[in-house]
Amino acid sequence: MNIQVAVLCDAATDDNGKLNLLGAFDTIYAPQMPAIHPQCAVALRVTFMPGDEGTRKLVLNFINADGHPIMQAIELPVPVALPDDAHFLTRNFIINIQQLKFEEPGLFSVDVRLDNETEASIPLLVKLVDQRPA
Repeated sequence: MNIQVAVLCDAATDDNGKLNLLGAFDTIYAPQMPAIHPQCAVALRVTFMPGDEGTRKLVLNFINADGHPIMQAIELPVPVALPDDAHFLTRNFIINIQQLKFEEPGLFSVDVRLDNETEASIPLLVKLVDQRPA
């Protein structure tokens, strides 16, 4: 298995196997805490190889710098079956998230695990910005 793309973005779509991304980002600027990010998506493009067949478990965890989750983990069963004439199988995963809440600024990440093995970590910085007039 190989993760080709792991990104946090404003939106993503899958168009017949093509992964389309809009607004990839790694920093959220918040005028106050707690901060609510209204909409985002985690987009993954994963290639499976012979030997990866079977039902796999994909888990996404949003965690803070101390490793504590900031929301409930997202678990997806992933059935993998390579056609007889294929050397590999590529799948796109788009997980839409709404109302993502951050209690405080700091460093966060989206940890991507497959069958209890960490395969990728997407960093996210939440910064508190001063909105006072100059």
